[in-house]
Amino acid sequence: MSINTRLGAIREKVEAGVRLSFDDGLVLEEQADLFTLGELANLVRERKNGNFTYYNVNTHLNPTNVCVYRCTFCAFRADLRSPKGYVMSDEEILHRAAEAEQRGATELHIVGGLHHQLPYEWYLNIIRIIHRAHPNLHLKAYTAVEWDWFARMTGRSTRDLLAEFKEAGLGSLPGGGAEIFHPEVRDLICEHKADADMWLRVHREAHELGLRSNATMLYGHIEKPQHRIDHLIRLRQLQDETGGFQTFIPLAFHPDNTRLSHIKKPSGMMDLKVMAISRLMLDNFPHIKAYWVMLGINTAQIALSYGADDLDGTVVHEKIYHDAGSDSPQELTVREIRRLIEEAGRVPIERDTLYHEVIREADTRWRTGRSLKLVPS
Repeated sequence: MSINTRLGAIREKVEAGVRLSFDDGLVLEEQADLFTLGELANLVRERKNGNFTYYNVNTHLNPTNVCVYRCTFCAFRADLRSPKGYVMSDEEILHRAAEAEQRGATELHIVGGLHHQLPYEWYLNIIRIIHRAHPNLHLKAYTAVEWDWFARMTGRSTRDLLAEFKEAGLGSLPGGGAEIFHPEVRDLICEHKADADMWLRVHREAHELGLRSNATMLYGHIEKPQHRIDHLIRLRQLQDETGGFQTFIPLAFHPDNTRLSHIKKPSGMMDLKVMAISRLMLDNFPHIKAYWVMLGINTAQIALSYGADDLDGTVVHEKIYHDAGSDSPQELTVREIRRLIEEAGRVPIERDTLYHEVIREADTRWRTGRSLKLVPS
């Protein structure tokens, strides 16, 4: 079968809303040109979310960078006795939360290192004290790798831990730690860390407890096209089962200051390709995010025509990807974000973490409005 015939068959599937197969994904990876990918991904993007592009006002909190794991791709982690290592005090954590609320943030994004001398209660206490002091802040906290670590520390099930955190004020889970699911890659870049089955199980349990979550994929390092497609299909299968994922974020690998520093950073062409294929393969995901911190502002804008319908947010105090060489700004103002979206020909809509429209009132006060449901296919 010729390339044109195979691509034509895929186009017919996309236009009809028929699910793409693993083999279809490989064809897109290996044979489709960038403009075709963009055209097809944009068709799906607009079918689901019209001309809207979402953003939120958020702040990042990384309570510690000391980590027991030594992932080859990570520039953020530090050893216990490293001068680079830090642990934030309760006062520092509460100051960050107060700063976020004063700036009008609706979300605090909390992830960090797995500190082998800090007890489980330290991590739980972070959620508890922030929620008590700032109950209006949505706390999106801890990757599946961190939940696996908590289970190892306590000997308890991740389901029980998630339920305890939910009672303390946890609102949802971020999507980090997924990296690449396939063991051919995962065993090389993050040996000993929670495997794919554990990552998927934690998110399944979170969804069953009524917690929504995000999903990610780290690309542009040693993985191959088949590993990326395998990763997307595993996510799609879990979404079929639970419907608990809100958005997918393709994460471009940044090599600086990592043990993979000999690898070139993914090109803008690859960024757009992965974005488009993700939109096409993840037919049951409501949203695809162009995370401007990793992509850079210009590529993130273009990605809004390659399947992405979310630009993330103000992202104050981001450390993980800037430590790995990201040259994007540390934060964007709401005015800047809205301008970037409008320049891309889209309509900006502020959302909260759970994709309700945010309606701004006086000063930093806000309230949630309508639920931002999918545009019917």
